[in-house]
Amino acid sequence: MSNENKTNINWYPGHMAKAKRQIIENIDLIDIVYELVDARAPYSTKINDIEDITKNKQRILIMTKKDLCNMDMTNKWLKYYEDKGYNAIAVNLKEDKDYKKVVDLTHKLTSYIQEKRASKGLKNKEIKALVIGIPNVGKSSLINKMAGRKVANVENKPGVTRQLNFLKTNLGITLLDTPGILWPKFEDQEIAYNIAALGSIKREVLNTTDIALHLLNIYHTNFINVLENIYAVSGNTDLEIMENLAKKWGFIKGDEVDYYKTSERILNDVTNGKVNNITLDICK
Repeated sequence: MSNENKTNINWYPGHMAKAKRQIIENIDLIDIVYELVDARAPYSTKINDIEDITKNKQRILIMTKKDLCNMDMTNKWLKYYEDKGYNAIAVNLKEDKDYKKVVDLTHKLTSYIQEKRASKGLKNKEIKALVIGIPNVGKSSLINKMAGRKVANVENKPGVTRQLNFLKTNLGITLLDTPGILWPKFEDQEIAYNIAALGSIKREVLNTTDIALHLLNIYHTNFINVLENIYAVSGNTDLEIMENLAKKWGFIKGDEVDYYKTSERILNDVTNGKVNNITLDICK
């Protein structure tokens, strides 16, 4: 689908602007930042003005949902960020122990704080970690794993967390949970479409057919196995592939294709994990 025919996406509700202000107001309390991105789009899902929000705080870049990504491509992104000086790790928060990578790295990176306190005869400090990322990247899942109980709501849609909350764990770490944050204007609509495809933008503001065609284009270009093995469908163009899926799923009445139902199913197959082994951002 050509860029000129795509509907531009922008979604920046008021609670995001408020959350950003509150994070900046609280940043001096924070020892380390957990910056979460989706391993299926480690570039697109990265907050573009994160440095302005978190100042010079140490950060761990946590790529979530590694069970759904194309690990070969995501490994390239891990190296890309490591080469830029990031502490980057990939995790699957459905695995009980994977969050411990985050805990171990946190204590390693903040050991200088404890050593300084020990030299003054003081006991260890409870490390305060800011958990930040765009909507629906797994912040609440990470928090619940680290807390050992459900303290944050987890839903497969954006906008569930609406305010800042300090949450204690038994790991020597207190977490500052924050709402998902986007930015006022998407300069790059490719990024906007990737974010939308992963369920990080409210569906109600989207042209879902545009987003579904965007996904089919990525499958057609880079992950043909999705079309061949998961959908068993083919076509010369993205629109033809969509129409063939509509036929297969019974979303046609007479000659009328129900593009809405077909698009919703394509998007749902990503958000519920039926389509996996994909990374939408291509790292050269």
